[in-house]
Amino acid sequence: MYEAARESELQVYPWLPWCHPGYSLAEAENWAAFQALAFGQGREYEFVITDGTGRFLGGCGLNHINVADRCANLGYWVRTQETGREVALKAVRRVVEFAFTRTNLERLEIVCAVENRASRRVAEKSGAVREGVARGRIFLHGQVLDAVVYSILRSDVAAV
Repeated sequence: MYEAARESELQVYPWLPWCHPGYSLAEAENWAAFQALAFGQGREYEFVITDGTGRFLGGCGLNHINVADRCANLGYWVRTQETGREVALKAVRRVVEFAFTRTNLERLEIVCAVENRASRRVAEKSGAVREGVARGRIFLHGQVLDAVVYSILRSDVAAV
């Protein structure tokens, strides 16, 4: 993950501030340890994306889980060398399947900055329904930004 994040800093950092200049191996290790604990407790479900050789391609998962409302955020990122190959799209489909077969979640949301065209493209290709633009929904790099909100419901997947 560390190498992929460092390689992808220019493309990922504008949308995901954790992938900042100076991102360290210690940060990657701490993230992995936290995610293992959170996964075991059902607080977050983050997955690594790898190719057939085990090379790290990115990440995709469920976070900001709201147990009462049975909804979660669905997020993803892909290392720069692998963009444009539908890596994120395939991962999103697998995580959606996981969410609706292994959890009691009813709604997944993809929330991305209006200007994040790559993320919006993945959401749209995945079949997520565009619900609209939420004004001032994201705070990035000291700025409040509008975001496009997409959703995938359990009933959407069951109907396919």
